Amino acid sequence: MQTLIDNWKLYVWAMGAAAGLSWVLTPVVRWAALRFDWLDHPSSSIKTHKVPTPSLGGIAIFISYTATLLLLRFWTQFPTGTLRSLRGLVVGGVMVFALGIVDDLKKPQGLGFKSKFAVQGLAACVLAYFDIRIHFISPDYVAIALTLIWVVGITNAFNIIDIMDGLSASQAIVAALAFLMISLPSEELYVNFASAALAGAAAGFLPWNLSKNKKIFMGDSGSMLLGFLLAGISMGTRYSDVNNIGVFAPLLILLVPMYDTFFVMYLRLRQGKSPFLGSKDHFALRLEELGYPRRDIVLLAAGAASFLGLLAFFVTQITATWALCLYLVVVIELLVLSHHLAQVTMRD
Repeated sequence: MQTLIDNWKLYVWAMGAAAGLSWVLTPVVRWAALRFDWLDHPSSSIKTHKVPTPSLGGIAIFISYTATLLLLRFWTQFPTGTLRSLRGLVVGGVMVFALGIVDDLKKPQGLGFKSKFAVQGLAACVLAYFDIRIHFISPDYVAIALTLIWVVGITNAFNIIDIMDGLSASQAIVAALAFLMISLPSEELYVNFASAALAGAAAGFLPWNLSKNKKIFMGDSGSMLLGFLLAGISMGTRYSDVNNIGVFAPLLILLVPMYDTFFVMYLRLRQGKSPFLGSKDHFALRLEELGYPRRDIVLLAAGAASFLGLLAFFVTQITATWALCLYLVVVIELLVLSHHLAQVTMRD
């Protein structure tokens, strides 16, 4: 019991340290973005902002997250295996972060999706090398293949959903806290510390992202990093000793960005367009078309993610039959929502 209390203090410290560092560093990165012209220009029909805006806020998120874990390394005696897992997240995270920086600096063209997938796939292989992978599927080669698909998919899901101030960051905060909550009973320390640091780093960035006068975007360097780290964190705990389908809880925790990804891809394919090209088919932009203010949409999405996070916790604690019923109810609700959103006519 005392160990759990002591660890809780460290989790709170990790979250607070990452949040404070991110909050301090973000305006510094914004100054540098203005100084060196790291700006996101409204250069295409899919951009929703009206003026050039400082970007690369992901630098502050990355430094805050990594620095917090490094400080914990020197202040904490980690159990065997914890440091190895954290190294895997950091090494893979560096690769995805560097990819995002290159992509941001090459805007408005950016990198092609094939180049992104290749680097993201290599970063996923790094996770697998450090034994951060899907463990409940066999044979191993199938588990590794699904791990690569999962990591690349979630990495891009957070990139895709980053089309509105505060949306990607708030989803990352809620998801990280959900993973922390579910992992506490099993005391998977790498999941808990990584979740706490990630939630803090995103939280410290969020006020600046939502600011009217000091706004900065996280860029692909931030959104892809958040997605990659959450994909890695999601594979680090056993989830449930009560039922076998509790392992699918991450699908609920990360459902909002996953839903937007599949929804956008479906609409693009239905229109005869490539699913890898940008468009304004996102659920958030369709809600805006219906008259919802952007702040309300971000809050609504965060509320939905929080509710889904609670459902994810419940499915790890109840019998398989009831857990399956919850999954089915969520699927039905998503189908109904998708039907209504698909009817919205988007203006160019």
